[in-house]
Amino acid sequence: MADKKVRVRFAPSPTGGLHLGGVRTVLFNYLFAKKHGGDFVLRIEDTDQNRYVEGAEQYILDCLNWCGLIPDESPVVGGHFAPYRQSERKAIYREYAEKLVAQGHAYYAFDTPEELEQKRKDVPNFQYGHGHRYDMRNSLNLPLHEVEELLHDGTPHVIRIKMPEDDSISFHDMIRGYVSFETNQVDDKVLLKADGMPTYHLAVVVDDYLMKITHAFRGEEWLPSAPVHLLLWEYLGWKDEMPQWAHLPLILKPDGHGKLSKRDGARLGFPVYAMNWTDPKTGELTPGFRELGFLPEAFLNLLAMLGWNDGTDQEIFTLDELVERFSLERVSKAGAKFDFEKAKWFNAEWIKKLSAEDLKDKVATLFTEKGISVDNDEKFLTVIGLIKDRCVLLADFYTQGAYFFEQPKEYDLNAVKPKWTDAKTAFFNEVSEKFSANETWEAHDLEAQFKAFTEEKGFKIGDVMLPFRIMLVGGKFGPHVFDIAALLGKDETIKRIEKALKEFNG
Repeated sequence: MADKKVRVRFAPSPTGGLHLGGVRTVLFNYLFAKKHGGDFVLRIEDTDQNRYVEGAEQYILDCLNWCGLIPDESPVVGGHFAPYRQSERKAIYREYAEKLVAQGHAYYAFDTPEELEQKRKDVPNFQYGHGHRYDMRNSLNLPLHEVEELLHDGTPHVIRIKMPEDDSISFHDMIRGYVSFETNQVDDKVLLKADGMPTYHLAVVVDDYLMKITHAFRGEEWLPSAPVHLLLWEYLGWKDEMPQWAHLPLILKPDGHGKLSKRDGARLGFPVYAMNWTDPKTGELTPGFRELGFLPEAFLNLLAMLGWNDGTDQEIFTLDELVERFSLERVSKAGAKFDFEKAKWFNAEWIKKLSAEDLKDKVATLFTEKGISVDNDEKFLTVIGLIKDRCVLLADFYTQGAYFFEQPKEYDLNAVKPKWTDAKTAFFNEVSEKFSANETWEAHDLEAQFKAFTEEKGFKIGDVMLPFRIMLVGGKFGPHVFDIAALLGKDETIKRIEKALKEFNG
């Protein structure tokens, strides 16, 4: 397989939002493909029509677009191996399922849902496999003529794989090394459902073969299915074409106990989906990283570090750097705890790393949504440059920067009033007069003037600096106060001093 072009795939089911574990699987597929000059394929596994959710496929595509992980082949862009939706490939799968039956590796099962339910009630821990398959209504123990009649009459049935007894199956995992399974522990999985749709087990093998997939990366929760898939590759005569497998470690709850779920996010107050997802049936909104204010660069960066490192202390990587450094040898076998505080740290670092120009469009959209016009590009870029090191999420740009474009709606009076005096009122009235006489308006000049006047009036700088900041921004935050005044301009700074004095003396 070494001389073949690398081809990897992400094959989600369109059943709801995209968990960050799913995006990490996409990322590792993408990084591996790009590092080796290969192709990244998106295939939609929509064979379970009962679980299909309207809008979920488009949501998956939107998530990948936001992250910048663009497939080389997909239902949207097409490709040599189209169609890329399994529901559109339905006619392909029965042929392979029937071939397995003819070979004796699979069989027809005519059990009704009611019969199966009754069996589960009668037999504790019932497993449709080597222990009970001959108790059931299937082609293994029905007379041939009866099987033919049932098929001829169109009796609903499924096709199940016949797992070998008392055997073991093993393969080499690119992350976990040698992995072995006892066949007696695996039930006879359904391969083709009564509606003619394949299950995941048959479809994934057939499609990986037909689409010439060379490497299959998926979460470790799929490990129990591996023996079924290994046998299908063998039984269908494709063993030499089987992709190399890597089962990725789970992303764990913050306490390390169990897989991170949507409920954990709701309980602990952080997102686990890439983007907002609204369930079309219930209207329930599950929040996403994008809407919370994460940059896609930071989101990918934090996902890459969940279960992988390059062996150095470096933590901030661009996508190109990740492509260059990525290797499966550095992926951990152990699960990776999700730490939301660390996730926010990645976002803050990326906000610092990007230029004001890089951030401009995202921040402008945020301000516009809040009803603030930012038509002065030069001023807007200066504001972003002044405050970006103080921002953790994109929403922070509004709280840290709205006052540059509109007067404070409220003031932190608790920080001012207890120590407010008539002398301070007089001081700021005089500051306004002095500022209004200035012919220049530069931050360093304003600072020198303010400090000299403070000393002249016998105040400590701390006594008047905080009130001045609150006059301009409304609270105890923001960059250097004289940089704020310089950017606001003379008239606006004086207006704000006068407005705040009324509030402070009210």
